[in-house]
Amino acid sequence: MSCQVQILDEGIFILYSKATLSSLYMSEYEDKQKLTSDEGSMASGGLADTYGRGGGPGNELKAEEELFHGNGGSTGAQMDKGQQEERLVILDDEPSGGRPVGPQYWDRGEKLTFMDKHGIDISVVSSANPWLDPLPVDEAISLASELNTELESYCSSSPSVPSSSFRRLYGLGLLPLVRHVPVPTILESITQISELSHLRGVILGTRGLGKGLDDDALNPVWEAIEKAGLVVFLHPHYGVGEGKEWGEKENGHVLPLALGFPMETTCSITRLILSGVYDRHPNLKIILAHSGGTLSQLSSRISSCIAHDPVVSGRLKHDFRYYLGKLWFDAVAYGPEELEFVSATIGRSHQYAVYDKATKKTSIEVAMKDKKVGSRRLLWGTDHPFFPPISDDASEGKWQSVVENLKAIEDVAVWGEDEKDGVRGRTAIELFNL
Repeated sequence: MSCQVQILDEGIFILYSKATLSSLYMSEYEDKQKLTSDEGSMASGGLADTYGRGGGPGNELKAEEELFHGNGGSTGAQMDKGQQEERLVILDDEPSGGRPVGPQYWDRGEKLTFMDKHGIDISVVSSANPWLDPLPVDEAISLASELNTELESYCSSSPSVPSSSFRRLYGLGLLPLVRHVPVPTILESITQISELSHLRGVILGTRGLGKGLDDDALNPVWEAIEKAGLVVFLHPHYGVGEGKEWGEKENGHVLPLALGFPMETTCSITRLILSGVYDRHPNLKIILAHSGGTLSQLSSRISSCIAHDPVVSGRLKHDFRYYLGKLWFDAVAYGPEELEFVSATIGRSHQYAVYDKATKKTSIEVAMKDKKVGSRRLLWGTDHPFFPPISDDASEGKWQSVVENLKAIEDVAVWGEDEKDGVRGRTAIELFNL
């Protein structure tokens, strides 16, 4: 059975009660990440319809990996004039005073309704950035444990997909990755998640314990994650630099989200590879958000820089480009050309298995095959619930982000139906061992 899968960059704190959400983000430790109140009317995208149930290609089972993280835009029902609404401030200098916070952030009924309207059968859900980062150690530890337990209950009690063994919801757990947390405590959290049958991985930001994911202190964490067979979804939050590079002109979320997030992901995974983590733990399963940021575009340049730098030239077992074939990528690229390019850089990775002895072949036949092979590491995504339609009748229309990402998969010229079915869902079913 084939299926369609979305890795959605969601901002939904779907497990959190309103009180928990408020306490998490009103932390004195990160004043810039807070809930505020604002008056006014917010026209925002309601639920949209991509394919009706059974209306997609081949009446396939449609699964959706919804990885709920903040990504710009707004969600929620339109509010009456003068009605107060809570708003979530995630990024520095959040445009429009933040994002509206409503039932779509925690109500399972709303999530299932959205899934039904899109013809989606399965979602893999998680909490949103900045996760537990604003919290002190004790609160982060206790909340991670509580939320993992709650997420298991939330998923295990969800409806079943008709005529199948699937639940409609699975989850990615939280690790208490905050400054000064003891590493043995993180390992206990990994054990907890691995013993919860409806949690299939973890969601990670890029900062780790404050020094990044290449911090030597995290070596036992990577070993434990690999041993447990958990999937890691790596998602950005902080961007790069101090934001001065975005200039003084008002451009909304565009620059920090379209440029800052992808560059943050690229820097983080490059540092992780350079640290030798994949040489020590070759069976790690890491998914990169936003089609890997700029990793594919820069991979050959990074390889050349490594080869010409005596500090790192002999550090890795393989050419840098080899490691792209060890990663997974969400397909949130919005265009077929971008997906084809990412697929090609993944597929060629086998040619770089032996460091400095690349067996690269340039024939058209090899290039076409590599692009098909690379598709096996891509998983569909949509950026829901951010980037909803912004027109007044958005609740009746289709989400452009959903439509564009599905169409991008369909329009990759070198992929046949088998490759497209894999990106739309089969790869996720296999990766998450559903």
